Amino acid sequence: MVGMDVKSYKTFHSAEIVKTAEGRQYHIGLAPGEVAPFILLCGDPARVKKAASLMDEVGKETSHREYVTVTGKYKGVPVSVMATGMGPDNTEIALVELSQVVEKPTFIRIGTSGALQEHIKIGDFVISSGGVRMENTSTYFVCEGYPAVAHHEVVLALLESASNLKLNTYVGLTATASGFYGAQGRKTPFFKPRYPNLTSELETMNVSNFEMESSTLFTMSTLAGFRSGTVCAIIAERTANKFIDKDTLARVEVECLQVGFDAVTILAKMDKLRGKETHWLPSMGI
Repeated sequence: MVGMDVKSYKTFHSAEIVKTAEGRQYHIGLAPGEVAPFILLCGDPARVKKAASLMDEVGKETSHREYVTVTGKYKGVPVSVMATGMGPDNTEIALVELSQVVEKPTFIRIGTSGALQEHIKIGDFVISSGGVRMENTSTYFVCEGYPAVAHHEVVLALLESASNLKLNTYVGLTATASGFYGAQGRKTPFFKPRYPNLTSELETMNVSNFEMESSTLFTMSTLAGFRSGTVCAIIAERTANKFIDKDTLARVEVECLQVGFDAVTILAKMDKLRGKETHWLPSMGI
């Protein structure tokens, strides 16, 4: 899709999925055979280039709108990395269209977030056990009481990966907002949030961190029968109003990607050991 003239697009509808006449998904610009079953998702397109530098083999980059994708191999395991841009709406588009070009995908979000608990510090990592659905994108598919839960195998693989890398890591609930400022209770000069005490309320509920994608990812993945999970680097301490410096940010972004890539290799081993069994069990080994 790179370099294609927008005027040449000819779209058609098939089961309400919009594709180009060339059979590519309309927003992500990808077709069957161009995406691996293991997919790392991130917000920032620049993070895809950092991810590519960690891979053993890298194919061509596909860029369409804010969606940037590379597919290659990491330690022999086929994996794709896609930048979706920010927010639950972008995540929804990515999941719907990726589900049309790859069978039984496993999604791992590699993100950044703000800590809501005092003991979680800048430079730490949070692996999400589930999401607090403060966005409404997912409610167009399920009712408000439907849980946003990360897949247990992905959580275990991420935790094993982070432990092997000796990173300071927590497992907990992640709140997902539909925006960065008002939706996360931030006070700005001209725009006052409706819920100024939001962060303290979430802290009281023992929610670990705040970001903008995970609950949509978990809800839609569970609905479709896909595995998904999230690991986020902590780049802000919301309770102390502290933000990460440039050098530390560069380091934790790479560490977070490393956690995701190594988790993919662990999941691949789990799948092989499971064989025809429905569930992987700890007694099967890794």
